[in-house]
Amino acid sequence: MASSLVDAESFLAIDLGSIYTRASLFDVVDGEYRYIATGVSRSTHEAPFNDIGECVHNAIANLQDISGRVILTKDARIVMPTNAEGIGIDRFVMTYSAGPELKMVIAGLLPDVSLGSALRLAQTIRGKVVDTIGINDRRKTELQVDSILKGSPDLIVLSGGTDNGASRSVLKLVETIMLVCKVLPQNKRPKVMYIGNAFLAGKIKEILKKWTNVATAPNIRPSIDFENLTGAMDILGNVLTYLNGQSIGGFEGTARLCTTPAAPTAHAFGKMIQFISRINDPVKGVLGVDIGSSATTLAVAQLENYALKVLPCGMGSAASYLAHPGFVEQIALSVTQPVSQDVIRDYLWQKSLHPDMLPLTEETFAIERAALTLILRLAAREALAQTRRDFLQGEPILVTGSSINNMPCPEHSLLTLLDGLQPVGVTTLILDRNNILASLGVIARINSLLPVQILESNAFLNLGTVISPISRARPGTHILKVTLEDESNNKTRIDIHQGTLAALPLKMGESARISIEALGNVVLDPTHQRRTLNLKAVGGYCGFIIDARGRPFTLPKEPGRRQELYHKWFVSLGIKTGESAESGLSE
Repeated sequence: MASSLVDAESFLAIDLGSIYTRASLFDVVDGEYRYIATGVSRSTHEAPFNDIGECVHNAIANLQDISGRVILTKDARIVMPTNAEGIGIDRFVMTYSAGPELKMVIAGLLPDVSLGSALRLAQTIRGKVVDTIGINDRRKTELQVDSILKGSPDLIVLSGGTDNGASRSVLKLVETIMLVCKVLPQNKRPKVMYIGNAFLAGKIKEILKKWTNVATAPNIRPSIDFENLTGAMDILGNVLTYLNGQSIGGFEGTARLCTTPAAPTAHAFGKMIQFISRINDPVKGVLGVDIGSSATTLAVAQLENYALKVLPCGMGSAASYLAHPGFVEQIALSVTQPVSQDVIRDYLWQKSLHPDMLPLTEETFAIERAALTLILRLAAREALAQTRRDFLQGEPILVTGSSINNMPCPEHSLLTLLDGLQPVGVTTLILDRNNILASLGVIARINSLLPVQILESNAFLNLGTVISPISRARPGTHILKVTLEDESNNKTRIDIHQGTLAALPLKMGESARISIEALGNVVLDPTHQRRTLNLKAVGGYCGFIIDARGRPFTLPKEPGRRQELYHKWFVSLGIKTGESAESGLSE
């Protein structure tokens, strides 16, 4: 590596979460960028502190204790840039998911065009759409105004018209928005974001600026058959940063320290997934899932196609979303313990009230694991809708979130990901165990080398490469012939049967040649309809895995039978088993 990197700049990344705030340090070690450490603190944006200054200071102080790097002065100020004594940091960035849920009204023309695109834009952040107004809305203007007032939105997103296209209908919507602003006191008026016909942007801003703040972004539908949300997402992030600065104590002051504008965690996470897809094979595509406390973020990037969606379910304050009867029933069918639906529902509500509550018994771990599986299935369903595929594919698939990172062992994380996402073909599963993907996404704006080198380091945990064939054979049927040739040219031949989960004897970091032959009507790669594979593989933490349980696979309804199956799968992955299938908790 070039010696010039020795004098490169250090980065301090703050991730302000709804439960925890993290301070992560990145610096140059032996001529390459490296992830150093992360300090953690409880977030303090809510009562009794109502100010993020406390949690940011505590997280940095914890980082100093762990890393030995002095960043703060005695009066708790961040030293920036690094001084001659090596105290401080050079660059400061921030991502955030904390803060009140953004309430939005979406206004546009056609449901399947501008309105649909605006709704997809709104779903890239944690928010709630309280009303929609379109050209086909038959309500009288006064009823539309009353509905908007009742929803008390923070932001009105106005779309509509291709560039140099419709103008009269868009201006009519502007009149409705102006009426809303006129009847509200100035401090209660919603902000407006215009993302429609670029020809009208200046005129609309001139009309509304007397009444409220107006942000403009590139048209999300510049033509009837083309959607582009990228520019609008950046502006939406800026609007959210501004609104949080008005409602969260200490937020504005901390944001002013940033080298590049603070960004919503979901947007930064998505940018990183998009970044990875460009430096990897863009044809295969990359999938990312961030399971948070208050929401789950899904990002899909392939070639020029990029989709980001924030789902209203999480494994903390948003766990109550899963307490819906239909979801509870699905969770009950994945729990390996004989647990009633009432117990599952009670645990989810308790989790929403106490988001940092950990599963301390085998029963509660089984419930939480099944709930995580459902969240991943919901994310997979959205990914299939975005890619318009029948089966989920991604190379690699990256997953982050405290709930998946804090499982008893990485093998549990791997099995939960396979159960929930059910990928097909060849997939590498990577765990962001330090929760730094979003931070890297915002750093990539100003330094593209740092994320690349961090990705190549040991900051992420490669769980393993997984082969998931498509087969509808009967359980126990011989479906694959596998040959593994290690670095010493020793060959191991393994027969794979339907319904099994196998970890090949390939240790972490070891490489081997693997040949796979499909039997019968089994397909190894649905994209290219391959029935044979020859590849050089490197072992992950869990080895090299073949998931021959079928796609899609379903679990038996009887808890005893499910527990028996999971016991076999645990053994095949090397998970220690004791008196129960969830014995990882007792280690």
